[in-house]
Amino acid sequence: MTATSPVSATPYGTLPPASPLPQRRPVSLPRLAQMRAAGEKITMLTAYDATFAAVADAAGVECILVGDSLGMVCQGLPSTVGVTLDTMAYHTASVARGLHRVQGTAWLVADLPYGTYAESREQALRSACVLMQAGAHMVKLEGGGWTAATVEFLVQRGVPVCAHLGLTPQTVHALGGYRVQGKTDDAARTLRKEAHELQDAGAAMLVLEMVPAVLAANLTAELPHCHTIGIGAGNGTAGQVLVLHDMLGMNLGKMPKFVHNFMQDAGSVRGAMEAYVQAVKQGRFPDNAVHAW
Repeated sequence: MTATSPVSATPYGTLPPASPLPQRRPVSLPRLAQMRAAGEKITMLTAYDATFAAVADAAGVECILVGDSLGMVCQGLPSTVGVTLDTMAYHTASVARGLHRVQGTAWLVADLPYGTYAESREQALRSACVLMQAGAHMVKLEGGGWTAATVEFLVQRGVPVCAHLGLTPQTVHALGGYRVQGKTDDAARTLRKEAHELQDAGAAMLVLEMVPAVLAANLTAELPHCHTIGIGAGNGTAGQVLVLHDMLGMNLGKMPKFVHNFMQDAGSVRGAMEAYVQAVKQGRFPDNAVHAW
């Protein structure tokens, strides 16, 4: 073995070598709270494998979501409903290994898939343990109302939880399709009530998907201890999230209104991710006149 052929060399090494000690402090719940208090926007992107997770971390993304959207963008499923817990654990472990290899500092969130937390609080805990043991720092679950008791049960047992209201893809059939939620006064009141219940239950983050921008901004102001992460919810939330494939312009169907193709002017995947981070932090994305309702 020569000096130019290190033991770790491999023709399949898609990840960069271990980086120097990271300049960014590890992202944690206290760190996210500090960002929120300072008025700094939180950035989140989905990732489903080691390489993209490592690149997102290097680009400055604070939170990486292993979303059950992988069912659609990776597996070719018609919705997220067919994603299993085993599949989520596999991708979560892949992402966690990618971050570990490059000494990444991002906060790792993993989706609890359909049918793995609705039966009972105990089922939710067992499912959450699988994802936490795979490397997640936090689990995400969809819906309000009955989920507050589940969130409280998990948080009391040391599992950080991100909630998800508005358009909840796992129940898209019950919602009548991919539609904006919270548009009527009654719907807005229900969403507001559920959001407060989730904060009271201990949810530290709350994804608001396809919710009117004014409602999302008001909720953000009302929820000091639960950081709102918008997707199609305007620029008044504490942070933003996009599906990786969407923001890289790789969507195989119709591009959602709330998405911007950051790849078109970036020249590289990392450049696109860096452009996304800067646009969110500088308040240029999303543009309420273009990407919101």
